[in-house]
Amino acid sequence: MNHLKTIIAICALSLAFSSIIHAQTNEQKEEQSMKEVGEFLKQCGVYFIATTDGDQPRVRPFGTATIFENKLYIQTGKRKNVAKQMAVNPKIEICAYDENNGQWLRIEAVVVADERIEAKQYMLDQYPSLKSMYSADDDNTLVLYLQDVTATFYSFAGDPKVVQF
Repeated sequence: MNHLKTIIAICALSLAFSSIIHAQTNEQKEEQSMKEVGEFLKQCGVYFIATTDGDQPRVRPFGTATIFENKLYIQTGKRKNVAKQMAVNPKIEICAYDENNGQWLRIEAVVVADERIEAKQYMLDQYPSLKSMYSADDDNTLVLYLQDVTATFYSFAGDPKVVQF
């Protein structure tokens, strides 16, 4: 009987250990995917964000993307129409094209505003040219992180690659 209890305990520990390893592996994959997407956006320099304004799509260029506290962030001004549109409907799409390697990226995501000074300051430190227009403690700087992300990398040379985080 003691052998049976020991075997059951070992099996339970093995299953628990396997679950922990699997969870860490998924976290590592998501982190790597986020880095890959962030690097692609930075490489492009300019990417385009689509929002909705009622029933009308709106697209405009953006140029900020950085990873802070394991989240991919973008930045805009609160007074801009794009910020108002994202507040009403936080679902966005991003499209970027890298002419150097002939690849493009489409991202479906939900944006979440982060009002913390630390997040705003980090973004401004990554893009010092923004400091002439924004400061971390003004009433206009808006930083948002992307969640529920599905990003698809495309090229003319191969099949699409989908990552999620």
